[in-house]
This record gives sequence, structure tokens and C-alpha cells, in this order.
Amino acid sequence: MMENLTTNAWSSENYIDLLPPNPIREPFANAWIYMNKHYTKFQIATFGSLIVHELVYFVACVPGILFQFVPFMRRFKIQNNRPETFDGQWKCFKLLLFNHFVIQFPLICGTYVFTEMFGVPYSWEEMPAWYNLALRVFGCAVIEDTWHYFLHQALHDKRIYKHIHKVHHHFQSPFGMTAEYAHPAETLILGMGFFWGILLLANHFIILWLWVSVRLLETIDVHSGYDIPYLNVFHLIPFYGGSKFHDFHHYNFNGNYSSTFTWWDKIFGTDSQYKEYCAKLEASKAKKGQ
Repeated sequence: MMENLTTNAWSSENYIDLLPPNPIREPFANAWIYMNKHYTKFQIATFGSLIVHELVYFVACVPGILFQFVPFMRRFKIQNNRPETFDGQWKCFKLLLFNHFVIQFPLICGTYVFTEMFGVPYSWEEMPAWYNLALRVFGCAVIEDTWHYFLHQALHDKRIYKHIHKVHHHFQSPFGMTAEYAHPAETLILGMGFFWGILLLANHFIILWLWVSVRLLETIDVHSGYDIPYLNVFHLIPFYGGSKFHDFHHYNFNGNYSSTFTWWDKIFGTDSQYKEYCAKLEASKAKKGQ
């Protein structure tokens, strides 16, 4: 009996039941059921995934595009001596369209084959609990960050840097759209980190859309060029690097190789130049405040 009481006390469902009801659960369930009734798995996996990718990517880029026209927001720009230009944004946009539709869309077309091969369900009835999905998405982020750290650092090797990764570093002061501005080979090499988590952790189709949405929002955030305090929910995640951490990589070219978290850079000391830079900034601020 004591064992039953202990098990029940520590059961996650008991704590979940204490939370207020989710107001979007019913409309989301209706929309998901409607989608499954009116579209085939192939249509959902292929064209649905393309729509999700394009919609999330470019909607997430809109705030950064608007910020450059709002004088108040300039105080939050990290490299405020390097403003965005229309020519730079147009150059970035053109390569993005190529990467999205010539490189990434053929990969998206394989989503249906993957889900069928591994029996990944689509139905609402088999939808896992939200906390199960959240943990799996976090797991995908950890896996991707690990892949990104080591492969990204390898792309900085002098023998191959100028052939591949130099394209991404064209913009020394990044803005949101530059998140996927890269050589096609880099899109494939670093993009593989996204798929490892899916291969290992996907237990429902919605994982693909959740993970791609989180990954796009995160990478656009770290490339935004703006550090806006208090409003960024990603900073609630322990060890999250953020825009200042990755912006330094574009500014300095070396160090801060991780995509999301800071632990690999801390472990291998590849954040040492960033730490020195931050210390100098703090010393300069302190001196001005005297």
C-alpha cells in the first residue's frame, strides 16, 4: 500500500491534472482531425511541411526587418555600427529561395517515406501528451547542438573554410534571414543534425513540425543581431546561448561554435575569446560609469 501511495504521489499525471485546462486543446484537436480527414499523409508530410517551414521562417524574420526602421530598437542592436542594407537583404533572400526550394524541398519530400518506413503515426488519437513532446523536442535540440558544434568547428578548418562555410560568414553582422544563408553543402552537412533527433525520437508526426518550428525560431533568434532583454522565452532554458553568444561568432569568426547551448564551448574552451571580449566590455562600462 505504501508503494502505491508513493507511486501515485510521484506520478506526473497527478501534477499535470493540477494545471488549468488548455484553452487551445479543443480547437487544435478539431483542426488536426480535419487535416487528417481531408488530406493524405503524403500531402501533409510534403506540402504541409513545406508550408510550415516557409511560414515559420519568414514570419519569424519580420520583427528583425521592422526593427531597423524603429529608432528605439537601435539601442538593442549588438553591432550597431553595421546597419542592414536593402542590397544585403535582397542578396540573402535570393540564396534562401534557392536553398529552400532546390536543396531543402527535395529533402522534405522524403518525410512521407520516413514516416511510412518507421510507422510514425499521424492521428489525433495517437498524439502523445504535451510534456512528452516537449521532452522529445528538447532531446532533438541537444542532439542537433552536439552535431552542429563538432561539424561547424570542422567547417572552420583552413583547408575547407573558403570553399563552404565562408558563404555563411559573408554577413559579419547577421540579421534574422541569414540564419539559413549558406552554401548548399553546408545546408546538407549541418542540416543532418536536425534529422538525427527525428530518427531517434519521433513517436508522432507532430514532432517534425514542432521541432522544425522550435529550431527555426531559435536559429533566427541567434542570428537576429538584436539582444532584447526580458522578452525572449528561450532565455528561460538553461545554458541557452542566444544572440549575443552567436553574434560574437560572426564578429570574431572563431569560437562559440554551438548552435543553441553553451556547454560544448565551455567544455572545450572555445568560448575563451568571447569571455575576454565580454570582460573588456564590462570594464569599459564600469570605467564610463565612474
